[in-house]
Formats: sequence, C-alpha cells, structure tokens
Amino acid sequence: MRSIAVIALNTFRENLRDKILYNLLLFALFLIGGSAILGRLTFIDHDKIMTDAGLAAINIVGVIIAIFVGIGLVNKEIERRTIYTIIARPIRRSEFLLGKYLGLVTTLGVNLSVMVAVYFAVLYLNHTPIYPSLLQAAQLIFIELLIVTATALLFSTFTTPSLSAMFTIGLYVVGHLSSDLRGLAVASTSEIMKTVTTGLYYVVPNLEMLNLKGQAAAGIPVALSYQAIATAYGLLYSCLLLAVACAVFERRDF
Repeated sequence: MRSIAVIALNTFRENLRDKILYNLLLFALFLIGGSAILGRLTFIDHDKIMTDAGLAAINIVGVIIAIFVGIGLVNKEIERRTIYTIIARPIRRSEFLLGKYLGLVTTLGVNLSVMVAVYFAVLYLNHTPIYPSLLQAAQLIFIELLIVTATALLFSTFTTPSLSAMFTIGLYVVGHLSSDLRGLAVASTSEIMKTVTTGLYYVVPNLEMLNLKGQAAAGIPVALSYQAIATAYGLLYSCLLLAVACAVFERRDF
C-alpha cells in the first residue's frame, strides 16, 4: 500500500505541473461562465440552459482529461524508458498501475471540485436556483470519470496511445447508447446482430445510468437508493477494468 500511495502522490504532482490540465481547466471555467451568457441569449428557460450547459462543460472536460491523460500514464513511462527502472525495483507492476490510476483520479477529483465550485458561484451570481440534484449529477459524473480513466488505462497497457484513445472514446460513446443496443437487439430479426448487440449491451459499461444532467437541470432529484446503486455499479466496473489491466500489465514483455 505504501508503494501505491507514493506512486499516486508522484503522479498527482506530475499532473499538477502539466500545462495541458491547466488549459483544460481554464477552458471548462470559460464554458461554465459562458453558459450564463448563452442563457440570456435564448428565449427558452434561462435557468435550465445555464444549469444544463454548465454540467455538460464539467462532464466533457472531465472526460477529455480522463482519456488523454489516462492513456499517457503508462505510455509516457515507456517512451522515457523509466519503466525499466521502476520494474527493476521491489514494486509489483500492479502496484505501479494502481498508483498511477489513483494519482490521476485524485487530480480529476480536485479539478471536478474546482469546476463545481465555480459552477455554483456562476449560478448564484445569476440568481439561478442551486438544486440538490446538481450535486447528485456531479457525484455521478465523477463515478463516470473513474470508469473512463480505468478504460483508458486498460487499453494503454497493450496498445499505442492513438489506438487507446480511439478505443476509449468508442467505448464511451457506446456506453451512453447501451439502452439503444438493448432495443436494437430486441427489434433485430438477424440472430447474428441480436447476439452481437446483446453481447455489447452486457459487456460495455452502462454510462447512461450515471447521466443525471437532464434531470438535475430541471431540479428533479433521484432516490438515494438509485444514487447508491449507480455508484456501486460504477465502482465495481472500475475495479473489474483495473483487475484486467493489472493482469495484462503483469504479463507484458518490456
């Protein structure tokens, strides 16, 4: 555990020195602030536009950080040749991987907290109601980022950075279309198509289960039982991805 904590702390510090993260964070804050202007330019519900656009900005920037920083956690060490020094030490490869993951997750948590704080400040200054459901949506956005980060880390253990990004983005998109996959499987007359879509439905993460942005923008809360189930689902799926990533990384030849 000590090795994991040390690697996680070092990864967190490295991420804080990364200018890309600051640029993305500034971009997110710009989008959140811009949502107030966008809300005033529309003729429909001003408050709903602001809350919806702000949550979307937080989610999008979080996913971008999770994917493009996540795929570099392992590949960066390989390109620098520092991976050989690390694996030569009395540290298990799984500990190295988990430390990298926790370091990025900590970074995401800090960034998400900053974005949510600015988001609430913008809502308050524009006299827009701050619903408790917004906190529920933000919490599940973080759970979604855990899955996306674990996915990016898994692909980075056996593919190139470009392929890792493509696979992770593809899984993210399919994860938000999981209910459509189920409907397609039921409506399909082809047994092959039905088998493929049903398999994808059960294998890919159901990210739409973690999407409360529409409800939160309207001020509609979900039951705490649903929040707990969705959180447990996201944590279990992330653990499964990490277990597979560790198994692959332990067998990788450098």
